[in-house]
Amino acid sequence: MLVGVCDFPGSYAFPPVGYGGIERWLWAVAVGARAAGADVHLLGPGWLTDLENDWVRRPVRLEDITAGSLAERELRDTGYDLLVVGHEYPSLPAWTRTWSELDCGVATFQHSPVFQHADASFDGKRSRLYCYSSEMIERYAEHQPITELAVHLGLDEEEPPATAGTDLVWLGRIDEDKVPHIAVRAAQILGRRIRIVGPVFDKEYVRRHEDLFGAEHVEWVGELGGTAKTAAIAEASVFVYTYARGYVEAGAAVFGESLRAGTPMAALTWREGTCAQAALCNETGAVAVVDPREDDETAQAALCNETGAVAVVDPREDDETAARRLAGSIQQAEDLDHRRVQAVGTQRFDPVRHFQTMATRPC
Repeated sequence: MLVGVCDFPGSYAFPPVGYGGIERWLWAVAVGARAAGADVHLLGPGWLTDLENDWVRRPVRLEDITAGSLAERELRDTGYDLLVVGHEYPSLPAWTRTWSELDCGVATFQHSPVFQHADASFDGKRSRLYCYSSEMIERYAEHQPITELAVHLGLDEEEPPATAGTDLVWLGRIDEDKVPHIAVRAAQILGRRIRIVGPVFDKEYVRRHEDLFGAEHVEWVGELGGTAKTAAIAEASVFVYTYARGYVEAGAAVFGESLRAGTPMAALTWREGTCAQAALCNETGAVAVVDPREDDETAQAALCNETGAVAVVDPREDDETAARRLAGSIQQAEDLDHRRVQAVGTQRFDPVRHFQTMATRPC
């Protein structure tokens, strides 16, 4: 099988170190495809040039190819079976015109909760859109999406054997959408230290919560990549995941990163059907929806599974209530076996399995 993994114009390198969403996913698919025995070409000029020592790299983008040109004939004669792309491409007329000349499938993953695809971009067979959660499946139902957990990889981020860590960790972009201040408050309630890892996207948001972010139990680490990023996750006892009430998470990379590192997760979510439930409970146990009318003992007793604990909080509740619910989830997650978490996470977020799923066309 011959697979072309296509870059797209963007500000991050392919593959990225540290931050990046679609870029990390495309790299994971390339790695998984080759590990599964496929031949892989990296298409587009965005891929790091030093990859040429180990990969077939063709710096061409389909949308730049002229109809009937030698470049189009060479691309067609190459004989790709599958192209894997960022979710914008199947809605780009210039790209789809060239793709229509090739006898191959195309697969992409929905990394944005708001991007609007062109009509008939996907048929669910030759052109396939994959979505992480039931929430995302519902949002993109008209495009016949297929449920699948996204796998992301960065450079030099191989996970060491699982160990029981110490402090809590929160990782992501720091802004109003991700609300890390709730994680900081949950850690404070428990009397625990928490490390905040990631780039600051919204300085005003940080300023509004400076009393929490400046507290003694908080360590600001900044953005990390490679082995340092993996170590920050692996050395934590629990990964704390948060996001804002109105925000829709298309499929965060941190779920796979944390579970493959053997670090259980405590996730705050405001409704059912999100990527937190999809990542932490699929094939391993049941998720309890925490009704805010329940007493804390009843709610927390129902939260444990093999990979983490999910607290579903009524969005009408205030941040303090959410933080207390999250603190309960942290306590539940901390009792989980790190080795079992890693075993489940490695299987669930395996690049080879992920590629094989996408490479198999539905009947």
